[in-house]
Amino acid sequence: MKVLVTGSAGFIGSALTLRLLERGDEVIGIDNHNDYYDPQLKEDRLARHINHPAYMHIRGDLADRDLIENLFKTHQPERVVNLAAQAGVRYSLKKPLAYINSNLVGFAHILEGCRHNGIEHLVYASSSSVYGSNTKMPFSIHDNVNHPVSLYAATKKANELMAHSYSHLYNFPTTGLRLFTVYGPWDRPDMALQKFARAILNDEKIQLYNYGNHRRDFTYIDDIVEGVIRVLDKPAQPNPDWNGEEPDSGSSYVPWRIYNIGNNNPVELNDYIAALENALGKKAEKELLPLQPGDVPDTFADIEDLVKDFGYKPSMSIEDGIHNFTEWFKMYNK
Repeated sequence: MKVLVTGSAGFIGSALTLRLLERGDEVIGIDNHNDYYDPQLKEDRLARHINHPAYMHIRGDLADRDLIENLFKTHQPERVVNLAAQAGVRYSLKKPLAYINSNLVGFAHILEGCRHNGIEHLVYASSSSVYGSNTKMPFSIHDNVNHPVSLYAATKKANELMAHSYSHLYNFPTTGLRLFTVYGPWDRPDMALQKFARAILNDEKIQLYNYGNHRRDFTYIDDIVEGVIRVLDKPAQPNPDWNGEEPDSGSSYVPWRIYNIGNNNPVELNDYIAALENALGKKAEKELLPLQPGDVPDTFADIEDLVKDFGYKPSMSIEDGIHNFTEWFKMYNK
């Protein structure tokens, strides 16, 4: 296939691009290389695949309407994976308009490109953050998610609604993936694992919000990529049993689906840190802080639909995943 991957120099986008190229697909990648974090990390991720003969890289922004329109017309991808977004829950408290431009305007341009160019399937990253104030565990795609607690979460919920309207109006398949706390080698420096590892090695305190009482459904990068590929290969289908009297929130009468991709095994933050301490061979000093605005205390993914429809369940253990991360972290930072 010829696949357009947005955010192809990002944490997940780069890992997905490598896997697609390894299996023989052609990939057009686009990334805006912004300075939300050190752009050198994006350059180093990109270096892993930029010279592959089946890869083409475009430096540009999804909010650039003419660029995206020309990209679709010129390169004619068959399927699209939209991973580009302004990330970070806490950053959305400071720079909300960055999320409007990237996550809403940019996503609208992707939808328009798909609409006008006969795209076979659009897969896009949503987020576990859409569950917001929900407290029923595990989080299920069949429950409503109408109470986001951050603008980042609101933009991801909006993406799901925008995709549904396009699947309804123009009958092309769209699938949203609610990703749960992705971690692993080449992750972002603003994410917990890199921040914790750097602080521990530099004899600095690690900051634990909610007094360290978080539980997260940590999901390893390779498990995420495998899930994305399986979904990409199987375009969304209408649910023949859907009805408006009792509307199911995870499917539709049109080719539109939502899935959780999580480890289905929430881990206490303190246990996560203990695994990191073991991998680094060094203890952490901890600073306990209250819950931050926009954060949720716990995440726990119900992945029954992912298992049923794709025969797939993430499997990497926290211990092995963190070991792999620390080996990369020490090598990358010398």
